[in-house]
Amino acid sequence: MLARAMFAHFGSLLLELLKFGTYTPAQMLAAIDVEGEERARQAYQQERGILFFTGHFGYWEIQAIVEPLLGHPISVLARPLDNARLNEMLEQIRTRTGNSVIYRQGAIRKVLRELAANHGVALLIDQHLHTPDAIYVDFFRRPAATTSALAALALRTGAPVIPVFALPLPRGRYRLVYEHPVDPPDADTPDAVREFTQRCTDVLEMYVRRRPELWLWMHRRWRDQGMVTGEDLLLRDEPEAEGDV
Repeated sequence: MLARAMFAHFGSLLLELLKFGTYTPAQMLAAIDVEGEERARQAYQQERGILFFTGHFGYWEIQAIVEPLLGHPISVLARPLDNARLNEMLEQIRTRTGNSVIYRQGAIRKVLRELAANHGVALLIDQHLHTPDAIYVDFFRRPAATTSALAALALRTGAPVIPVFALPLPRGRYRLVYEHPVDPPDADTPDAVREFTQRCTDVLEMYVRRRPELWLWMHRRWRDQGMVTGEDLLLRDEPEAEGDV
């Protein structure tokens, strides 16, 4: 049952993160397999920084923690937790390998500085937004209010956009995947931000369809569309796709 598997995954997620946070760098590297790392290396050669994105899927925090050990510290765009002690603990884990955290209020200027310095910035794109910069794109064929920041920053700076995903492997190990960069629409394309956001959302949906139990279905992603269950969406006809995006 999808709900049971999803709750089991997220029930153990914090414990796995806390355990991973105690590892030495050598132990962290020994616990991972990496796929597509050369895509990030090639993107850094453009010297425009990189915008990494993912969702509340799999082990997204672990992927960010390991990134500096693969060659490049990054900044993680985040919202402070309501519990100050828990937020402090999480920030210590996030930054222990050399990363920094950019909190969302007043973040754009900081992100632009990081990209101009050819650094990576990571953000999540799967939360419902009430803010004016939210745009609606299709997620599982339903309109979902989504951040426009990723696409707007990419179109403004020319920074490559790379989807990343962290998947479980047997015996407490993880596979970190760097997908192909998402191609931007033409600069003069009408509504380019929406089109770019849709392309990025399509990659996330592809991974959720493959491993639905690893995505945070508890989050009310479609708040304006009434009650929606994971089983309802996954039983719909899957959009046609060929290979990786």
